[in-house]
Amino acid sequence: MNGAPLKLRRADEATLSYVETKLEANGLPSQDVRSKPDCFYIGYDGDERIGAAGIEIYDTDGLLRSVVVEEAVRGQGYGTALCAVAETEAQSADVDMLYLLTTNTSGFFTELGYVEIDRSTVPRAIQQTTEFDDLCPSTATCMKKTL
Repeated sequence: MNGAPLKLRRADEATLSYVETKLEANGLPSQDVRSKPDCFYIGYDGDERIGAAGIEIYDTDGLLRSVVVEEAVRGQGYGTALCAVAETEAQSADVDMLYLLTTNTSGFFTELGYVEIDRSTVPRAIQQTTEFDDLCPSTATCMKKTL
């Protein structure tokens, strides 16, 4: 990281293709990106795109999804920074609890304070999302974090 704070910018029509490409390249669901453009953000270190994340908001609950970091800058703290900025964005929208599903990064999210939970305990609004209900496998680890 260059020392400047990481910035999140809401994806727009011109940058949604970046989000889709990064998600697809990393084996993450991208099928509903165009139908939910307002929930996707791109992380910038200065003018450089370093990754993307999605936050779906349902009252005081949120779904953190599609966190991806450019391969060339992995291991430099960008994933942690991207999640921290996404969590701050969620808090500013009055989200108290963030949920997520992961197939292979539960250790990373545990280090960020997320705890594994049973899928059946997740609020109904989150369970009914496309990500939760259709795109992620039932074997994905479900996690939550109080903000």
